Amino acid sequence: MDSFSDLRFFALLVKEGSLASAAQQMGLTAPAVSRRLAQLEHRLGVRLLHRTTRRMNLTPEGETYLADARRILAD
Repeated sequence: MDSFSDLRFFALLVKEGSLASAAQQMGLTAPAVSRRLAQLEHRLGVRLLHRTTRRMNLTPEGETYLADARRILAD
């Protein structure tokens, strides 16, 4: 995946608020979205989201990545 694709993926994931909703928007399965998020976090070396079965919250690193993603995608 390219960097812009990762930025768009993460911004959509946060906007949708759940893996299932993001998966539906992307035409993927929830496990596929979960794997892609895990790969992104592994590449970056940080955890971007705290996930439970009912919710997900941005980590401080996730907040920074999201702000940067939104700024870059807007430019």
